[in-house]
Amino acid sequence: MKNYYTVLGLPQNATRRQIREHFLQLARARHPDRIQGPGKEQAEIEFQELTQAFNVLNDPVRRRELDADLARRDSSAETHSAQAARVYLQRGIDAYKKKSYSEAVDNFDRATKEDPENSKTWYHLALAGKHLPRWKVKAREAAARACELDSMNVTYLRLAGRLFASAELFAPAAKYFREALDWGGEDPETREAFEEALKAAKKAS
Repeated sequence: MKNYYTVLGLPQNATRRQIREHFLQLARARHPDRIQGPGKEQAEIEFQELTQAFNVLNDPVRRRELDADLARRDSSAETHSAQAARVYLQRGIDAYKKKSYSEAVDNFDRATKEDPENSKTWYHLALAGKHLPRWKVKAREAAARACELDSMNVTYLRLAGRLFASAELFAPAAKYFREALDWGGEDPETREAFEEALKAAKKAS
């Protein structure tokens, strides 16, 4: 079965009201009667697909069938990748403990490719990457990605703050330190780092 959430551009947890309102907006904007010339036939096909998507998502029984189908697909697709990511992550951790940073980075990088939505793999990539000069930029990007995926993780936020501060990117560093204080509570070391980054950012601007 086609993923009708994608067809309508909606998240899977959308309510029936949201589905209906969004469909009506799309229907008004994409109705074939609004199209003239050679594109009209394609517009009719796309409109039929939008209507079919709405009919499925607006029907509780058909929507449950779609959700079950998508869950089966996700499970089978993610199983291999998730397992591979865990293997690479553990290899990376073992290498990191031995201070074999190049090997650690290689494994963590592979883990992020296998499971790009796993914040832990991005955090470890940042942690190991900071030890290798050629990985400094990638380490910052990895730390930022980890924070994006897990925005309340104080450990990730502090690491991102330190990495950006070490690159003299003080404005984003201050932002990460501020968020670490917001989520983790008062911490003297983080407070000092935040104030230093904030002061440097103001001076630079």
